[in-house]
Amino acid sequence: MNTPLNLVNVTLEYPDGDGTLKALDSVDLKLNAGEYLSLVGPSGSGKSSLLAVAATLVQPTSGLVIIDGQDATGLKDSELTALRREKIGIIFQQPNLLPSLTAVEQLVISDHLRGKPVRAARKRAAELLDVVGLSASLNKRPHQLSGGQRQRVNIARALMGSPTVLLVDEPTAALDHVRSGAIVRLLRQVTDEFSVATVMVTHDTEFVPLTDSVATMRDGRISAAQPTVAVS
Repeated sequence: MNTPLNLVNVTLEYPDGDGTLKALDSVDLKLNAGEYLSLVGPSGSGKSSLLAVAATLVQPTSGLVIIDGQDATGLKDSELTALRREKIGIIFQQPNLLPSLTAVEQLVISDHLRGKPVRAARKRAAELLDVVGLSASLNKRPHQLSGGQRQRVNIARALMGSPTVLLVDEPTAALDHVRSGAIVRLLRQVTDEFSVATVMVTHDTEFVPLTDSVATMRDGRISAAQPTVAVS
């Protein structure tokens, strides 16, 4: 079975006064293609650190970070950037859209950075915006979109590089209940449709049953993922 994300015995330490702070403590996490994991836990438990390490934005102190079969630990910065660009989609809590660009342009510019032709990029951008329910909003700018719509652009943008891993940080934090449920269901849809391995950090446990499994972080350690009870 294809395993796009595999963290093996990952530890992350930061200097803390005269000692060290262990943000991640011997973390193991394996996620298969098409699997959707909720990651929960109190503030300061290590959830954000785990996402940063899985995204190759932070190098662990020890352990292995394997993305789509490639060991990311020890790669040069340029190699890490290429791996991240081609294999990892990151959905931040705030969409951080460029105010002067339309929805479709937000996606096209990300493919431009990958060196892709503009015409092909525009076609794929339109297709992805249709997938996330924004086919009627291709030419709208961020201020013309609701918070939920901006998050949908964020999701579509993360899919532009055809990633194998999707890392999602509190996607519903700024949304009301109805829009929150719609976004978590959309992530369920794209996980299935594009067969990505999705990790969603969330504080909203109500929607955890929409994912395949849930793991809890506390004091830098992670529990074994447990299957969730599916809901419609």
